[in-house]
Amino acid sequence: MFSGLSAFPLTPMNESGIDEAAFVRLIERLADASVDSIGALGSTGSYAYLSRAERARVVKLAVEHAGNVPVIAGIGALRTSDVQALSEDAQKTGASAVLLAPMSYQQLSADEVFGLYETVTRSLSVPLCVYDNPGTTHFEFSSELYGRIAQLPNVRSIKIPGVPANPAAAKAHIESLRALIPSHVTLGVSGDASAAMGLNSGCEAWYSVIGGLFPKTALAITRAAQAGDMKAATRLSERLQPLWALFDQHGGSLRVVAAAAELQGVVEHPSLPLPLKALDGTGRQQLAVLLDELELA
Repeated sequence: MFSGLSAFPLTPMNESGIDEAAFVRLIERLADASVDSIGALGSTGSYAYLSRAERARVVKLAVEHAGNVPVIAGIGALRTSDVQALSEDAQKTGASAVLLAPMSYQQLSADEVFGLYETVTRSLSVPLCVYDNPGTTHFEFSSELYGRIAQLPNVRSIKIPGVPANPAAAKAHIESLRALIPSHVTLGVSGDASAAMGLNSGCEAWYSVIGGLFPKTALAITRAAQAGDMKAATRLSERLQPLWALFDQHGGSLRVVAAAAELQGVVEHPSLPLPLKALDGTGRQQLAVLLDELELA
C-alpha cells in the first residue's frame, strides 16, 4: 500500500454538493488500471473544503468502488479533536490507512506537530502516512522531526515534497532521511515533476496527482523505476515537462488537473469548490492542445 503508485483523484463538486457519480467514475478508472493505492481526500481531493459528513461519504464511496485497491483517507483538520473524529470515521468506513497533514491557521511549532501525530497514532487501528506539504500547510518538517514521528506506532510512510533535481543530491537526500527512520517506514515522493527522480533515488512510492486522472501514464513511470530502468522513468517523465511547467505557472497542480478532467469529460464544469476555479482562458486552451499532444491515459 505504501509503495508503487498511490493515485490521488479529485473530489468533483460544485456549490450544490459532491458529484458522486463523477467521483465513482474516477475511482473505478483507478481500480481498473490497478494502481497500488488510492489517496482519497488528499489536497487534490480538496479535503479542507469538505464537512465531516461529506468526507465520510467520499471515503465510503472510494472504498465501495476501489475493488481490491486499498484506500488511504485524508484526515487533516485544524483541531486535534477534529482529526481524531475524522480518523474514527475513516476507520469505520473501511479505509485501509489514513493520511495526515498538519493543517493550521496559526503557525505550528515542531513540538505541536509532533504532539498532533503522537495523539492521533495512539488510537489508530490502521497505518498512517505523514503528509508533508509545505505549499498548503506552510509548515516545513525537519529531517529530525521526520525521525521522531516515524518512531510512533502505526506510522508506515512519509509523503515528502519534491526532491532535488540533481541525481546525486536527490540520492543523498533520500539516504539521509532513510538513516533517521525505521526500516518499516517507506518514503514516498510527491510533486509530480520530481517523481521519477524521487523513485530513481530510492523512494518506494509516488503519491501522484496525475495518477488520479491518468493512471496508466503514471504507472508507466512508476513501473520503469521499480524495474530499475532509470533512463526509461526519466524519459517518460521528461516527456511531460510541458505539463509540469503548467503546474508551476498556475500555482500548483489542482487547477490544471481539474481543468484536464473537465476537458476529458470525466467530470463536469465546475468541479472545484468556490472560490477555487479550474484553469480557464488562455491557460485552458494551452492545456487542451497539450492533452491532445501527450495522449495521456
